[in-house]
Amino acid sequence: MSDVDRLLDEYFVWLIVEKGRSRATLDAYRRDLTAFVTWTTERGIGPRDVRASDVDAYLVTLQDRGRAPASIARALASLRGWYGFMADEGLIAVDPTVHVRGTHRGRSLPHPLDEAEVLALLDSIPSATALDRRDRALLELLYGTGSRVSEAVGVRIEDVDFDEELIKVTGKGAKQRLVPMGRALRRALEEYLEPAGRSTLAQTRSSILLLNARGTPLSRQGVDAIIARRALQVGIERHRISAHVFRHSCATHMLAHGADMRVVQELLGHASIATTQIYTAVSVSSLQQVYRGAHPRAHG
Repeated sequence: MSDVDRLLDEYFVWLIVEKGRSRATLDAYRRDLTAFVTWTTERGIGPRDVRASDVDAYLVTLQDRGRAPASIARALASLRGWYGFMADEGLIAVDPTVHVRGTHRGRSLPHPLDEAEVLALLDSIPSATALDRRDRALLELLYGTGSRVSEAVGVRIEDVDFDEELIKVTGKGAKQRLVPMGRALRRALEEYLEPAGRSTLAQTRSSILLLNARGTPLSRQGVDAIIARRALQVGIERHRISAHVFRHSCATHMLAHGADMRVVQELLGHASIATTQIYTAVSVSSLQQVYRGAHPRAHG
């Protein structure tokens, strides 16, 4: 095993054991760090010999390649995590990322669907087949709870409590929270769990709630394909919708209807209220648009 492989392995073990990072987070870190190591290796620079100027040069390279500011910021965050770990463990003398300034990245507002669009999409899904019922349950879950796609595909049958109308979801860092089950979501789940639904798909003893056509747990890629197909049927452009857009839409619509920000924060599993505050800006934008179109003095 090479020195760089050993250093990476030690870091990822630490992330799993000490930080409880999710599989998705680990995969993102690994992609970022592997790309950086490839770049430095091509230039004859070992991981322990990296200087701040090398990190700066790498970020410039990413910019030149047309990488988005958000992607560059994530790459720098991955490097800071790895080199911070190595410095703390005494594996390197100096952390080369300490004085590196990242590219400025404004926090972009999410683009939720209109309420009418979401309702039209959900109501367009029939209950004719087991896959129809699965799709309806999936989209009602994403919109009804604001769950991340990784949380939705991880829900198990035993996590659904119809008596209390609650669903247990497991979020980032294996943190669990309870989210409420609205009437529409409850109906969709009950139909899916009827004999003509999930049981006709199941090929294994897996207790994962959402299954694909082969009877195995639905993947994130499978969710994307379902959303794309169902959106096309109601005329919603593919670039405007994703699993995360359902999460954005859930939060924005709740705030627009007067929900308390702390409640929305708890529902979405945000560690910081600052993250939830993004959606208030979306609500304000909607309010301003309506005001300009309706108030007699808005343009006077």
